[in-house]
Amino acid sequence: MQVHPSIDKPIFLQIAEQLEDSIFTGVFPEETKIPSTNEIAALLNINPHTVLKGMNLLVDEDIIYKKRGLGMFVKTGAVEKIRQKRQGQFYEQYIAALIREAEKLQMSKEDIMALIERGYDDERH
Repeated sequence: MQVHPSIDKPIFLQIAEQLEDSIFTGVFPEETKIPSTNEIAALLNINPHTVLKGMNLLVDEDIIYKKRGLGMFVKTGAVEKIRQKRQGQFYEQYIAALIREAEKLQMSKEDIMALIERGYDDERH
């Protein structure tokens, strides 16, 4: 994990996104303990309250939960929740933006589909 204080995104959001990504990619499987706020804070040399704020975002999204006296754990079903969230974001960030730009360029749906197919072919070779 690392944070970048120089970018516009708040540090607590960076922490939440990195923890979420670690859960999604299997670094922290469902029903396993994640590092404590103090461990992450010490690792990144930041305030534990900043880490807690990021973790609380994941608690609010029902991705992690606290076991009293034991720490934070990844909730069962967290990976699927993250997948659904990211699929929605994927549409907004990439597909909708792609269509808006294609309209400016006066490209048809067929033109866009041809480019996507070319991209798939290029990336698989």
